[in-house]
Amino acid sequence: MSRTPVNRLVDGQSLDQPFRLADKQIRVNRQGGKYLLLKLADRTGTIVAMLWNADDSDYEKIDRGDYVHVLGRTQVHQGTLQIILTGIDPLTDKDEIDPADFDSFDAGAADAALGSIQNILGSLNNDSLRQLGEVFLRDESFLQQLRVASAAVTNHHAYPGGLLRHTADLMEMCQAIGPRYDRVDVDLLLMGAFLHDLGKIHEISPGGELSYTDRGQLVGHIVIGVQMLGTAIAKLEADTGQPFPSELRMQLEHLIVSHHGQLEFGSPRLPATIEAVLLHHVDNLDAKLTSYLSMIESDLTNNENWTNYQPSIGRKLWKKS
Repeated sequence: MSRTPVNRLVDGQSLDQPFRLADKQIRVNRQGGKYLLLKLADRTGTIVAMLWNADDSDYEKIDRGDYVHVLGRTQVHQGTLQIILTGIDPLTDKDEIDPADFDSFDAGAADAALGSIQNILGSLNNDSLRQLGEVFLRDESFLQQLRVASAAVTNHHAYPGGLLRHTADLMEMCQAIGPRYDRVDVDLLLMGAFLHDLGKIHEISPGGELSYTDRGQLVGHIVIGVQMLGTAIAKLEADTGQPFPSELRMQLEHLIVSHHGQLEFGSPRLPATIEAVLLHHVDNLDAKLTSYLSMIESDLTNNENWTNYQPSIGRKLWKKS
């Protein structure tokens, strides 16, 4: 059955096709009536959908991560395309599904990003850091998890392989910027860029709809990342019979725990080393630019110069390059 992907939907388009149910909420309007607020997805993106005059049975018959068949019509509301549904049901006929329509993992892009990371880690001059990188890169289970992990549930790099892309881009940026400053230990900075978000492998569920795991919600990727570093160091020490430099370990831990930059943004410590300050700002730059570019690409306002007002950043964005 032919279907229109999310990124090709237009205003006023009638829909009779499958989606994956990314999220579901049941809400009550001002008149006391219930409605469903949903997120529908495929490999090209996610779109909000609403079913008015719903009841609890409409909510309970569909589950997050499942395929659903929808009837409805698209419309633009405040510059954003959405779907007003007239019907939604769990999909029972799996022949209606082409897995290629919903698999957003790009194996070629993952191979390229992983190759860049391997080259950078393999080029480190610091023996301890290079050997630590080898511990991670020899772990096939870890590499398979890294290949498909997302860097976020929403906002930047929120797709399978997004963490790998973000990590590779950040390491390449640090490789270019770090040598410009005499006091920066570039090897330390690069290993910090590799390590900083690895905990997201276990923080965010890799299958179906992106969501936080129990461990992710209870512990968080920063603490998980420090734990992963400790496990890798213990493995390296067992393999070599030599202790890992304690100060170097402390510096790596600081890079992980401070990379969000501010206490209110989740960092247990503020960046206190030159490498940590640089890592935070480059990480923030990559995340912000990726998020802003996504806002521009998904904007549906008729204004060719400006996006619709973006509440999350408190401004419109200039669209013309």
